[in-house]
Amino acid sequence: MRRSPVVAGAAAGLLLCGCGGHAGPRGSWPLPNRDVAGTRAAADSRIDARNVATLRARWRFRFTAKPSFSGIFASTPIVDADTVYVEDLRSSVFALDRSTGATRWTRRYRARNDGPNGLAVAGGRVYGATDSDAFALSASTGEQLWLRHLTGPTEQFVDVAPVVRGDLVYLSTVGYPRGGRGAVYGLDAANGAVRWKFVTIRDPWRFPEAGGGGLWDPVSVDAGGRVYGGNSNPAPWGGTPKHPNGGAYPGPVPYTDSLLVLDGRSGRLLWHDQVTPHDIRDYDFQDTPVLARVGPRNVVFGAGKAGRVVAWDRDTQQRLWLAVVGLHLNDLGPLPRRWVPVCPGLLGGVETPLAYADGRLFVPVVDLCARGNAVARQEITSIDPTKGRGLFIALDGRTGRRLWARRFPSPDFGCATVSNDVVFTSTYDGMVYALAVRDGRVLWHLRMRAGVNACPAVAGDLLLVGAGVPRPGGVPELVAFGL
Repeated sequence: MRRSPVVAGAAAGLLLCGCGGHAGPRGSWPLPNRDVAGTRAAADSRIDARNVATLRARWRFRFTAKPSFSGIFASTPIVDADTVYVEDLRSSVFALDRSTGATRWTRRYRARNDGPNGLAVAGGRVYGATDSDAFALSASTGEQLWLRHLTGPTEQFVDVAPVVRGDLVYLSTVGYPRGGRGAVYGLDAANGAVRWKFVTIRDPWRFPEAGGGGLWDPVSVDAGGRVYGGNSNPAPWGGTPKHPNGGAYPGPVPYTDSLLVLDGRSGRLLWHDQVTPHDIRDYDFQDTPVLARVGPRNVVFGAGKAGRVVAWDRDTQQRLWLAVVGLHLNDLGPLPRRWVPVCPGLLGGVETPLAYADGRLFVPVVDLCARGNAVARQEITSIDPTKGRGLFIALDGRTGRRLWARRFPSPDFGCATVSNDVVFTSTYDGMVYALAVRDGRVLWHLRMRAGVNACPAVAGDLLLVGAGVPRPGGVPELVAFGL
């Protein structure tokens, strides 16, 4: 059922904390992963290893909506000119003054979205989605310019943040329902019309209880307009007494758990590579593919919940290397009928996007196991993230060799974000870390007033971090840290 948007007033729970005006180069973070290559690297930022320890809170914006399973904020803040834009997990959008955090406008949708969702800004418009509809808003006023319904009986939920390139907006649905097949969309940026649709599961399911596919994290786009996406898993994971070990979807099930490369103008599949054939452990290959020039090669890096990072040559379509990261146990082959620990588990592996800069690939990892067997499945809502740990790894982009690693006492759901010679990440317990790109030394850290499963953004001399996971006595909020 479609929801009607409602414009709200400016009262949005703002907390100010002695801020001054913005100084230094403005910088921007206009897309979910900053650029269409998905690098999450802000080379124009003033923040570096020499001054990162001087970061202090400039302003705070409080999220007041009721949290869902994933909390109330799970995406990356967007920054353009003098405004910061954020979307909460009720799909509401807030435009905040970059210097003070004061609310400029609010567009409320009241549509629960377990994320990761998020926004993009381009050409004076803010693009986003509720759980079912894509939308475009005026960046200056919040007025809704168009709304496009995307979901249906075989496509349930839009959980991905949009990417805008030229006159197209790229989004995706996921195939949660029985018989569902998630799809990637190319929408007209001017009016939201569907220019093309690519179904991410090649063939109809053999058995009616199966479903899956679709993108959780944003696409990336190369200079030739080719779109790169990481596809999700088949379901139900594990199995059933009638169809053990994924028998409801026999065979490799193209294009689950694959890197997908599409023609950006038509949506035609150009090539793909499946990382986990016949996945029975919910091992989405969901992270945004990262595009880079590494030596003489045009490279794409991908990763996901299987805890495997893969590099391909974009021109030859050949794999260059594969790196196994994090804790692994009972993660390959059929499962037994008895319950066994499975690592990575349902919320483990590489859960959130990577970053790339200066020949180094930065990988946030969650070491968190689950239980699995051949004829049943553990529900994802039964997993306690506080039982896991975090690992942050720097890999050589040319070879996949591990350069350094930093362990954390809490799962790293916070992506990687690079600012010059500093890389930021954040963990579920609310810690934000600034690490030295060269060797992983902790240069600065701070505990937020709520847990974090969102991603930092850097623009000019600001670091923006959203903490949306409730904890007793905590405050879910977006904090702008400045030099």
